[in-house]
Amino acid sequence: MNAAEVFAQMPEAFLADKAGDLRATFQFDLSGEGGGNWSVIVADRTCTVVEGRADKPDVTVSMTAEDYVKMTSGELQPVVAFMQGKIRLQGDMNLAMKVQELFAR
Repeated sequence: MNAAEVFAQMPEAFLADKAGDLRATFQFDLSGEGGGNWSVIVADRTCTVVEGRADKPDVTVSMTAEDYVKMTSGELQPVVAFMQGKIRLQGDMNLAMKVQELFAR
């Protein structure tokens, strides 16, 4: 699986009951082979994924596409990746930590 396929599957993996009244825009900037930019918008208990950059994201996650795919498959733990400098975050760190709760693997 590649990053584009992971993002394509996110709306169906979205756990609306976990989102509650959350309204947030997550920007993913993935580098390397298979990389690109994706915006994930969570609002009104729905999830929308748009290829490209958001105007004003609440949090931006930057990493390689390869590490992102590993992280979403459970092969790379988010906290470990962050501690190893494989993930760079800008914006609301608490929101960044919430991403893993919002989606089924």
